[in-house]
Amino acid sequence: MKDNHFNTELDKIIRASMRIDDEPSQELNNSLKLNLHRQEMNKKAPAVYSLSLWYLPMTLNFVIFSLLAVAAQLVIVNPYLSILVTGTCLYLGIAGVLLTIVGVRRTRLKEDITIHIQKGGALA
Repeated sequence: MKDNHFNTELDKIIRASMRIDDEPSQELNNSLKLNLHRQEMNKKAPAVYSLSLWYLPMTLNFVIFSLLAVAAQLVIVNPYLSILVTGTCLYLGIAGVLLTIVGVRRTRLKEDITIHIQKGGALA
């Protein structure tokens, strides 16, 4: 003696919900294929090396004013004037370094002064 206590209407609803009739639209299919193709092309793309040059103006400024300070010490005979010019040159060199550091923190200087080099030597 078997008890068959299941609801046929509920069974029909469950079977209807489990049936898969949905197919993705052609537009969705094409966009997914395009995205997949782009991802594969990005993997095959040549390596790009980034060289940040944000420090170059700061370094050149500091080197130039340091050389001017050394030249002032060697060329100017008056010791007070020599010390004044040397101090001014060193101050301007350090101020250039500080201004560059502040500029890097406040703006997108690192991103703007970057060279991208592709593998094989072609500049991008």
